[in-house]
Amino acid sequence: MVIIIGSGPIGLAVSIELKKRGIQSLIIERGTLVNSIFHYPTNMTFFSTSDKLEIGNIPFISHGPKPTRQEALEYYRRAAEHYDLNVKLYEEVKEVSGSDGNFKVITGKKSYSGQKVVLATGFYGQENRMNIPGEDLPKVTHYYDEPHRYAWQNLLIVGGGNSAIDAALETWRCNANVSIMVRHSTLKPTIKYWVKPDIENRIKEGSVTAYYNSELLEIREDEVDIQTPEGKITLPNDFVLAMTGYHPHFGLMEKLGIELTADEKRMPVYDAESLETNRKGLYVAGVVCGGMDTNSLFIENTRIHADHIAADIEQKL
Repeated sequence: MVIIIGSGPIGLAVSIELKKRGIQSLIIERGTLVNSIFHYPTNMTFFSTSDKLEIGNIPFISHGPKPTRQEALEYYRRAAEHYDLNVKLYEEVKEVSGSDGNFKVITGKKSYSGQKVVLATGFYGQENRMNIPGEDLPKVTHYYDEPHRYAWQNLLIVGGGNSAIDAALETWRCNANVSIMVRHSTLKPTIKYWVKPDIENRIKEGSVTAYYNSELLEIREDEVDIQTPEGKITLPNDFVLAMTGYHPHFGLMEKLGIELTADEKRMPVYDAESLETNRKGLYVAGVVCGGMDTNSLFIENTRIHADHIAADIEQKL
């Protein structure tokens, strides 16, 4: 038995590849199936084409040139059903004890035994906090779902990447009064090419206000303080969307005894071919392998991890 922590696309892919080799596996997930994708914005469209998101040799057919969040949710659910994967949802892993060949994975509900463990938890579940006064107010969120709740509200969006820009355009079209605060001198160059002209034109015409080279200092019930190059300003505010990015669950990796690199990337240390970590019998898979370098690994370039891990486990078992 192999226990896989995380039911994202790569966790599912690992389970599928193991099943093809006649090896049983159990997937444990703290949320719903493909939990990260479920928490993407409701109207999100992927940057990748559907063929690059496929797992288990199951075709992913989308209605447009790029699949939507809803299409991805259905695709991965059907993939799990097709291979009859053993998935335990809404169980958070608390501890992994034992050693190679005799692991015990303990969740908030029960414990499971396995010979090998694969960590495929991604990074979307841990937000990068700003650590400023007022960040814990109910009006502040690090996750954006859909625009309707922000209609006619004073909205500040923190960040200059795809998540921030998608939120800015959608909420502006719902008649929110939208301001964007960016720590750098420009929006990120990685913004989707079909979205970039739209936001640039909205900023140019004054429909969306942008504050560059700025820093959010404090959030209060009905206003925020921003440090701009021209000095500190106070804006009326009803909601703050902190699109500040996310990071892997370092606390869990450290608890599992996975060594992390000493640099700012804090990447898990693993064998490049097998993806086995310094803790024998424990593997990492998917975007969690990139540590803080969250822009280097995606579904499309980590699907191969499933085959590498399954092949190594098959050989060792």
